Amino acid sequence: MHRLLRFVFVAAAVSALTAGAALPVTAKAQARRASVAPAGLDLYVPLPPGVRVGPDVVALGRKLFFDADLSRDSSLACASCHQPDRGFANSSEVSVGVFGRIGSRNVPAILNLTWGKTFFWDGRTTTLEEQVLQPLVATNEMDMTVDQVVQRLRQNVDYPRLFNGALGEEVTRDGLARALAVYVRSIRAGGSRFDRFADGDRDALNAVERRGLNLFQGRARCTRCHLGALLTDLAFHNTGVAWRNGEPADSGRAFVTGRAEHVGAFKTPTLRHVSRTAPYMHDGSLATLEEVIDFYDGGGHANPYLDQRLLPLGLSDRDKAALLAFLRSLDGHIQEGGPLRAGG
Repeated sequence: MHRLLRFVFVAAAVSALTAGAALPVTAKAQARRASVAPAGLDLYVPLPPGVRVGPDVVALGRKLFFDADLSRDSSLACASCHQPDRGFANSSEVSVGVFGRIGSRNVPAILNLTWGKTFFWDGRTTTLEEQVLQPLVATNEMDMTVDQVVQRLRQNVDYPRLFNGALGEEVTRDGLARALAVYVRSIRAGGSRFDRFADGDRDALNAVERRGLNLFQGRARCTRCHLGALLTDLAFHNTGVAWRNGEPADSGRAFVTGRAEHVGAFKTPTLRHVSRTAPYMHDGSLATLEEVIDFYDGGGHANPYLDQRLLPLGLSDRDKAALLAFLRSLDGHIQEGGPLRAGG
């Protein structure tokens, strides 16, 4: 498996560090600390067959991502919702589209999606090429048709030349999807203090944060869903957030699968840069990390399909403070628009 997807919660390494033992620091880890480049973000990325990843393609995708002319009233770009300084999420409870139209779900952080399996909270698409076009055509988001976007781009003074230079073709639906998807693949997050700690730097986390890590892996049960280098299992879980007065307010994954047991289940979000991506949950109903911790401490909201991983935790105030400190240590660096190298 790709090096970025290594299981970072290696039991022997982390338990030795949290117990106080110092692990040997590898030359690679030493070089990483000396560099300003985010750790692990210059690695090869998995790509569909035939996808071009040259810098001109990434640059074209980035220009499209930040271009408000892709929306009906030319007021809203992809970056209007997925804001770089907020972990490519934003501060609204739910999305706000053209003409102030209100959506129904929170804007997710689009970090490390090149390693994703499904996309959107309900996993309704399986490729980034599918995913990037859907906000363009959603009535409560950018409210265009893909054909309308293509026509606008063809009439633009720059895009015909840029598409020809980057993709060797005129502006097309497929080219639009490929360029946007390649840029989204360039948005990679890593280089946190926790990453340095997992690489053997015992000083990267303080005592409170190390206690929070122990809770995260142990009594708080966080790693049952938030695991690996992506800090998500990429799976779907029912925490009860979607249930109101015994009824589901959002069908969640069941919208895609039609299965009753998936009602109210949503994809596990990454915890990378989690302190920047408030509010939380698929509906933005929890405003702070403290509220999120309290929610899971209570075992979620009861409903017929509540995930069995959720149990009341009985965390003390000291436990919660330590867990919060650890979660904040997951902030690191975000690299976007940089070079990509295809690989497995």
